[in-house]
Amino acid sequence: MSVIKPQIPKGFRDFLPAQNIIRQGIIDVVRTTFETFGFEPLGTPCIEYAETLEGKYGEEGERLIYKFEDRGGRNVALRYDLTIPLCRVISLYPEIVKPFKCYQIAPVWRADKPQKGRYREFYQCDIDIIGSDSMMADAELIVIIYRVLSKLGFKDFTIRINNRKLLNALAIKAGITDAEGAAFLRTLDKLDKIGTEGVRSELTDKGFTNTAIDNVLGIFNSEWQERTIPLDEIKELIKGIAIGEQGVNELLIIQKALKAQTVPEDCYCFDLTLARGLDYYTGPVFETVIKTPKVGSITGGGRYDNLIGLFSKTPFPATGTSFGLERLVAVAEEMEKDARTNTRTQVLVAFFDEALMDETLKIAQMMRNEGLRTEVYFAAEKLKKQLSYAAQKGIPLVVLLGPDEIAGGTVMLRNMLIGRQDNVSREDLVNKIREQL
Repeated sequence: MSVIKPQIPKGFRDFLPAQNIIRQGIIDVVRTTFETFGFEPLGTPCIEYAETLEGKYGEEGERLIYKFEDRGGRNVALRYDLTIPLCRVISLYPEIVKPFKCYQIAPVWRADKPQKGRYREFYQCDIDIIGSDSMMADAELIVIIYRVLSKLGFKDFTIRINNRKLLNALAIKAGITDAEGAAFLRTLDKLDKIGTEGVRSELTDKGFTNTAIDNVLGIFNSEWQERTIPLDEIKELIKGIAIGEQGVNELLIIQKALKAQTVPEDCYCFDLTLARGLDYYTGPVFETVIKTPKVGSITGGGRYDNLIGLFSKTPFPATGTSFGLERLVAVAEEMEKDARTNTRTQVLVAFFDEALMDETLKIAQMMRNEGLRTEVYFAAEKLKKQLSYAAQKGIPLVVLLGPDEIAGGTVMLRNMLIGRQDNVSREDLVNKIREQL
């Protein structure tokens, strides 16, 4: 029989223990922080009817949906994000108490061109608040972003904040029609990626007049791209345009709420160039970028008050944000590249002799009962080989149990990190292990 060539579909990955340990650690921090703020876990299927997803993400997003026909002849699709499935849930279960605060940590799929930091399957960590039009809800999401990134030890990050209502006002000021608005915003969102000339070229290709383009780029000049724009200056810029004034007032409430919750001012800014590429945003939008390493945005989200109305006769205001797990991992790996481990095991119990199997397993069981992550070596091989196994995996402590230790009611505790070995009574073993961990 021929041997099957082992391979992974392009854009997909395996996660070996060293990387998966980092991933799980990040998920633990994210989940704990979400729950600290009163968010409840939600789960949805990986497959939706195609019509549920279609027409929600704009022209570019539409091309990336994985769609196919199942064996029953139904048109289905892999979920593109976690927001649209949430909207479907809200419409299917009207009895859910509002405001509804939920979180989802799950994979999504996009038929994108794979490249560094971009995959066809990736995890999102979403939080959403359904049923509140208060800007305090939007501010809470930004506070959570700050709390999660700070707990992960990230330092050099900026949470960019804007409001689609401001951008709509600036579009009006530049002479851009409502019909052109969505295409304008999608292109503007690329300003920091492709630069002024790139934006000019793309707007020209999409049929915008030179006058409209000059008006837009006259507003978003180099000064505005410094991302340090005081809100009172923005208010003056859109003075007399009602939707823009409403947008500024919403940002002022968010700013007040962030100050009240002691989010450092150097961790966020109001950035007029931030648009977020999806068409369904209606109010405040936010995105987090980190300078080192450069992995693109690590969070993104905003208010989508009209989206649930596509599924239900009862619309609900809504806001949410998403953490890109893969990019959080990339930053964490860079921070921890000299301290990676292949295991979460804390203690290895060495296997001295077949005749001592009962005592060996009893010691392991005792430590597991005390909450210590404990592994037993399965073969009575040379001690050197067992210690080498612990060293290669990065297990910090090894318990050695031979006839002399059993007779004396002790064990030998070896610290693999500093090379020290102590004879410890069984009664003191757990405490000694915790001290050394």
